[in-house]
Amino acid sequence: MDADVTDSAGPPSDPDRPEATEGGGQQDGTPQDGTPKSGSPQDGSPQSGTPQGDVSQEKDPAASEADTADTADGAGAAGPEADAASPGEAEGGEAAAGSEPAAGPVRGEADGVQTWADQPKDGILAARRSHWLRWTALAASFLVLIAAGVGWWMYKKLDGNITTDTSAVAELKAYEKERPTPVVVDAQNILLIGSDSRAGDNREYGRDDGGSQRSDTTILLHLAADRKSATAVSIPRDLMVEIPSCRTADDKKTRERFTQFNSAFELGGTACTIRTVERMTGIRIDHHMVVDFNGFKDMVDAVDGVEICLKEPINDKDARLELPAGRQTLNGEEALGYVRARKSLGNGSDTERMERQQQFLGALVNKMQSNGVLLNPTRLYPVLDAATKSLTTDPGLASLRDLYDLVRGMRDVPTEQVQFLTVPRQPYRNDPNRDELVEPDAGDLFKQLREDKPVAVVPADELEEAEREQESGRDGKPDDAASESPTPTPTYSGSSAADDLCKQ
Repeated sequence: MDADVTDSAGPPSDPDRPEATEGGGQQDGTPQDGTPKSGSPQDGSPQSGTPQGDVSQEKDPAASEADTADTADGAGAAGPEADAASPGEAEGGEAAAGSEPAAGPVRGEADGVQTWADQPKDGILAARRSHWLRWTALAASFLVLIAAGVGWWMYKKLDGNITTDTSAVAELKAYEKERPTPVVVDAQNILLIGSDSRAGDNREYGRDDGGSQRSDTTILLHLAADRKSATAVSIPRDLMVEIPSCRTADDKKTRERFTQFNSAFELGGTACTIRTVERMTGIRIDHHMVVDFNGFKDMVDAVDGVEICLKEPINDKDARLELPAGRQTLNGEEALGYVRARKSLGNGSDTERMERQQQFLGALVNKMQSNGVLLNPTRLYPVLDAATKSLTTDPGLASLRDLYDLVRGMRDVPTEQVQFLTVPRQPYRNDPNRDELVEPDAGDLFKQLREDKPVAVVPADELEEAEREQESGRDGKPDDAASESPTPTPTYSGSSAADDLCKQ
């Protein structure tokens, strides 16, 4: 038992050496010469009253480096040595006193995490990136709002340009029972009326008869139900027709009469003109548009002019037109003079003027399609703005959406299938200065359009040559052979939007 107590109390005092006095000398039994006393612990265990820092200083340098490495790796020693070092570290980190400090923080290098020195820089970059993304999103939202606002403003402006003709609709409803019944529902028949009113901005083109107006140009536009063809039929202003009894602007009724066609517009306006066309053709008119001079000019200017080809020079003071022969591009003012000129061009007849109008409209359609005007909002807007400013329509076409649907339906029509012709006519038997229909040709044309069947057009000289060949071939064939052949597509003198006027 005494031996056990002695071991636990520490080594016995050496009688040959004096005890350490208070305030000086060694208190751990270690000789002052640095040699460890026999029987003192060598395992690094702390002694009573012995500071742990002294133990660390006495360790071998190699062991200190190993301990430092173990600490850097974060691996705890699994033995009494680790337990001996822990109290010193807990008392203020004095266990590492006197040892060489590490080069820098290495936490996380083993598992791929960025070092402490790199983290602030990446944090700044992340903050900048987040800041930039927020501003980009804000700017994009702002641009979307601006674009939506501009688009809405443009839409409302164009929509507000259109004048709605409600009086014609009311007049037509009163005569609904006598109007033709549509044969093909999906087909569209639109009556285009070019007014020659000299009122307002148009007074510079002639005398103002108190605001009176006549239909200087009238075109029946037939859009096929499949929207693969469009046929525009000009109706001569001097054509002798039956005009029904119509209501005038001052709410009076006119008597039914047989007179020239453009009188219908002067007597009863758009409704009277529509009823006259329906009575003559048997075709139900679905919509109508009235365009004045300035609207036509502005549309030509909006597409940067239209190219034509003149076989001979023009010098017409009344039309304010002076042009050399050859290929050239007409601006709005020149184009208006070109389609209105009559006395100085050709034989001075209205027939030749209608042909020029048709050719010019074909060139205008070709210009709009070939230059991508209908697909380019930037270029389409000026055209729509010019058209809607001087456009009067029925309520069915009185909105921009309705007009867009109409234009979209024509957008994919091939230019060679956009055809122009004049209703078959000849000089009126009682007055050569007037026209009358040629039958049965005119009736056949109206039937084809009414039933939405195809119509073919060729230049006048080609049609005359084909008719001569047909007549000569018919004399040498038996009648039964001709009857067995299929019914040919009716062919008329005219042109298409694909024709090059300079090559004719």
